[in-house]
Amino acid sequence: MEAVRTETGEGAEADVVERVAGVGGELVLRRAGTDFEIISNGMFLMDTRNGESERLLVRAALEGLDGPARLLIGGLGVGFSLAEAVAHPAVAHVTVVEREPAVIAWHRGVLRPFSRDALEDGRVEVVCADLVDWIAGSDGAFDALCLDIDNGPDWTVTPGNARLYGGGGLAALERRMSGRGRLAFWSAGAAPAFERALRDRFGGVRAVPVPVPRGEPDVIYLAHR
Repeated sequence: MEAVRTETGEGAEADVVERVAGVGGELVLRRAGTDFEIISNGMFLMDTRNGESERLLVRAALEGLDGPARLLIGGLGVGFSLAEAVAHPAVAHVTVVEREPAVIAWHRGVLRPFSRDALEDGRVEVVCADLVDWIAGSDGAFDALCLDIDNGPDWTVTPGNARLYGGGGLAALERRMSGRGRLAFWSAGAAPAFERALRDRFGGVRAVPVPVPRGEPDVIYLAHR
């Protein structure tokens, strides 16, 4: 563990809690007061300050689903989506795919309060894998697929993630949808070209803007057959 002072996106000082060589490059966990931030290769990814859009990602995908639901969460992050999922009465099983071992380990330590001990829930399965590869190489259908591995389709953490948002990636995701399945994507802003790609493939598509304290709204993209 380190104790290095840096600057946060909010302009306040932060402590570097841990710096690791991750699967996708350098990964840093920082503490700013009572909150934490995750930085990948110097790029801010997420923090624990709000999380409304990450929670909405799950709520919107599950809206109207009757009976026990199987849920896929792509990207563990700071745990807001997973915490929302295990609190939902319709959820029978959650598979979380996270490629960074350090992020999973942080949720057994300092980030545990933000995922609300969800990794210990018997309904939760955590898979340490690259989501794009895992989707293509595994079996099983989900009633809701909630994907948050980037800052958006137009702002990927690594170049390889772009495969998820193209025709091949969307086809692979569609194969993993149950008959009543829904897709939900998180984005840090509007992605018009991606929305058009969704509309070309799926019968129902909705973009839900989520206001944030500063800058343009986050957007949740929802799609179903």
